[in-house]
Amino acid sequence: MKRLIIIGGGLAGSEAAYQAAERGIDVSLYEMRPERMTPAHTTGNLAELVCSNSLGSNDSISAPGILKEELRQLGSLIIKAADETKVPAGSALAVDRELFAKDITERIAGHPCIKLIREEIKNIPNECPVIIATGPLTSDALVSNIMNLTGKNNLFFYDAISPIIDAETINWDKVFKASRYGKGGDDYVNCPMTNEEYNQFYNAIMSAEKASSHDFEDARYFEGCMPIEVIAERGKDSPRYGPMKPVGLIDPKTKREPYANVQLRLENRFGSAYNIVGFQTKLKYGEQARVFRMIPGLENAEFLRYGSLHRNTFINAPLFLKETLQFKKRDELFFAGQITGVEGYMESTAMGLVAGINAAKLIKGEALNPLPTESAIGSLINYITTCEPDRFQPMNINLGIMPPLEKRIRNKDEKKRLVAERAIKAISMWKGEYAEVH
Repeated sequence: MKRLIIIGGGLAGSEAAYQAAERGIDVSLYEMRPERMTPAHTTGNLAELVCSNSLGSNDSISAPGILKEELRQLGSLIIKAADETKVPAGSALAVDRELFAKDITERIAGHPCIKLIREEIKNIPNECPVIIATGPLTSDALVSNIMNLTGKNNLFFYDAISPIIDAETINWDKVFKASRYGKGGDDYVNCPMTNEEYNQFYNAIMSAEKASSHDFEDARYFEGCMPIEVIAERGKDSPRYGPMKPVGLIDPKTKREPYANVQLRLENRFGSAYNIVGFQTKLKYGEQARVFRMIPGLENAEFLRYGSLHRNTFINAPLFLKETLQFKKRDELFFAGQITGVEGYMESTAMGLVAGINAAKLIKGEALNPLPTESAIGSLINYITTCEPDRFQPMNINLGIMPPLEKRIRNKDEKKRLVAERAIKAISMWKGEYAEVH
């Protein structure tokens, strides 16, 4: 039986390796870190989270919640580790990023069917099935090799990550704990702003010095990871309708909704670190310290990690991928994770899971059956493989890409519930017929 080579030890690569190995396939998982680091990673751990520590909503009738439940149904390694290392985050699933990555690294390294190799792969192997799961930070050498396959249609944009601050340096007298609309308890730290404070902060953001552009001049940002200063450039009130929106929050001191509000979210179980929610940025480090310390409660904040900008590389999937995530011109080559054009931690994980299962099936000579489009995972794959190539852009899971119900339902919550039930039923049937581990 052929072995399987997986390139990239992020969320998708780790998930793919686990799924294939659980099905008895010998897997060689290549991860270049820590021998060669990326601009965004700081450790050599597998599945290191380089942006937020939140994996999105865990609400069972939301699209992200449906996706998570499907991953649980299918025995995902990543969602299991997330559930075991979660930290309070309201209705979202957030994790202690260090424990999360450590747990996954140990499980992968200890699996009898997985050989973890710390080495950069510069050329796509031809001698056996391969899954490319190198994510948004694919090395230049491998990008060039992929471009030999895809020609001019290898696309890219840039993501920015939020700063993390030391909890002990927060001025707790100026902030309050609460979740928006009271959902999820007091999981977020809120920094309320008056009109005057907001105006001063906005002016500081607009005049702050940004990091050198270099090859970022033509950067195209994903809407869900927009730098705070880019949001501000869209208009003075844009941050107040985005990451600084005060809606659903009442300041216990004033008994009123703040003019603007900045939220902090726990980074770990110990409560020793918080990230500034929605404050992805490309400001220079010194400017970040100066400007973000203007936020009430963060006057003396110490930064455990500054925000930064990083490249995100992905292929024009509608042109090149089958619904099985196989490359159209080479059946033994699969793509998984963000490089396929999905956006988000769980979305990337889902692509890794599907690629891992399908690669194992291919090696065993079994049929590769597409996922039902009624499922969240199936709808994502349907989007990235059938979208108009000229308009293709990365996509998070959302109800808009899932098939509508046969009967029109006016009540939104009832509609979401029925979509969720249909998705889980479809995934359960697919698993029973096709994806059970034997």
